[in-house]
Amino acid sequence: MVLLTVIARVADGLPLAASMQEDDQSGRDLQQYQNQAKQLCRKLNAQSPDRCTLEAGAMNFHYLIAQGVCYLTLCEASFPKKMAFAYLEDLHSEFYDQYGRRVPTVVRPYSFIEFDTYIQKTKKSYIDSRARRNLGSINTELQDVQRIMVANIEEVLQRGEALSALDTKASNLTSLSKKYRSDAKYLNTRSTYAKVAAVAVFFITLIIYVRFWWL
Repeated sequence: MVLLTVIARVADGLPLAASMQEDDQSGRDLQQYQNQAKQLCRKLNAQSPDRCTLEAGAMNFHYLIAQGVCYLTLCEASFPKKMAFAYLEDLHSEFYDQYGRRVPTVVRPYSFIEFDTYIQKTKKSYIDSRARRNLGSINTELQDVQRIMVANIEEVLQRGEALSALDTKASNLTSLSKKYRSDAKYLNTRSTYAKVAAVAVFFITLIIYVRFWWL
């Protein structure tokens, strides 16, 4: 289930629109998650990964950054990641069409709060059981959900570490992994050449021996 949605400007974390499930409907106190969402939006910057999942206990935050705007949602951990990001893609497409040119100029928080109507309508379509059964038909050409970075919300917020730093660490690990594979391939190639050379030396020695003693 989608419980919370926040749209914010990346440059300064200014909230532009939001929608939250009523407490009596969800049966949960979402105030803590709402505060975490606000803190997270303030930490994002132009170097942050454009898609990320942040684990928060029984919940997951998912966000998408596009055209300088962050689309953030809070879902139950069991809610499919593919569907969560498809939901965010839908919000981005509609929000950018309606307000994209005005985003850089607004100064008042929640200047586009009327977008909540579209958020509610879209959220219902993704919660609907029929939509969930059709999960496999969602277009995921723009994203590979298996490669989306995953982090822990508490670690990110408590350490005060920017997500861009986490992204850099992930990139460094990827580079090291590629270097390791390249070095391993090089060593394997050298080992193969050494074996071939040893066999060649053996046969050459054998030929010389035969020619010297038997001819």
